[in-house]
Amino acid sequence: MSIQFTADEMLRVAEQIERNGVAFYTLAAQLVTDAEMNALLLRLAHWEESHVVLFSEMRRLLREEEREAVSYDPDDQVLLYLRAFADGVVFTADDHPESLFPPDVTAGVILHTALKREQDSILFYSGMRGYVPARLGAEKVEGIIREEYGHVVMLQKYIAAM
Repeated sequence: MSIQFTADEMLRVAEQIERNGVAFYTLAAQLVTDAEMNALLLRLAHWEESHVVLFSEMRRLLREEEREAVSYDPDDQVLLYLRAFADGVVFTADDHPESLFPPDVTAGVILHTALKREQDSILFYSGMRGYVPARLGAEKVEGIIREEYGHVVMLQKYIAAM
């Protein structure tokens, strides 16, 4: 039997990654003195917050079969596996900007780090979409990826303008 995940499991992980992104951008905003960069980082935090709401709503609207566990998993081992994997690749609860960056960090370094994290999230979801069969909500993973592309494009524009 091959490994399969449901859209519900993927969306739960996506919500956590987005919450971690909110914390990252909010804390990063506290490290910059430039008002425009501070506003951008807070805007990114707000965007991450809106994704938490979006992904939560996507979960709420899932069909029953997109929620059903593929195998017996009373201890949520599948979800723990997904979270552990995601935590090693994208925004994590341990990504405190003050520990990632020196006190004299530039806005460019913060943005490049954020861009890398956003790109890593796309790689994570792109890799995982093959493990979510169509009947279990594969198109929902595609929706997550489309949203993450928006972050990458926005960050690339700001980096190019610097």
